[in-house]
Amino acid sequence: MASEDFGTRDYEISLAVPEDIAGILTLQDPNVIDRGGALSVRLTADWIERSMREMPIIVGRRDGKVVGYLLSTSIAAMSHVPIIQAMLRSFPPPADCYLYGPVCVDTTERGKGLAGRLYEELRAQLPGRPAMTFVRADNAASLRAHRKMGMRELGTFPSEGVPHVAFTYTG
Repeated sequence: MASEDFGTRDYEISLAVPEDIAGILTLQDPNVIDRGGALSVRLTADWIERSMREMPIIVGRRDGKVVGYLLSTSIAAMSHVPIIQAMLRSFPPPADCYLYGPVCVDTTERGKGLAGRLYEELRAQLPGRPAMTFVRADNAASLRAHRKMGMRELGTFPSEGVPHVAFTYTG
């Protein structure tokens, strides 16, 4: 079967477990901004482990390997991060709101619906709760993906001179 024939049925989608942390970090590394990727913040193993106890982290695996992940975080846990502060100043969050993201999908799995599957599982884990996220305004692929998933644009805000687009949805 050619790689483009693989469907989303080939993914195992579940809550992350501590054994997934190494795979999350391996996937994160080439995708952070200072390595040429689009992830704005580099997360540590300790941070991921603590976050996992507080809020759902969703992983997608193919053949046992983490090929995608989606984090959810309380606003309090990320309120010290300057880009989050900038978004929340521009768009005050509703009650019980959490932060969606980052979402990261291995380059070999992009365009196959994995981000959407991770998103649907997160919404199932946190039904009815509002969430907010942001995407760099120049990240066309991520903007398309978030719009395709049905997220609503709140508008743009600057962080360190770079425009970002804020999105929201209710689980």
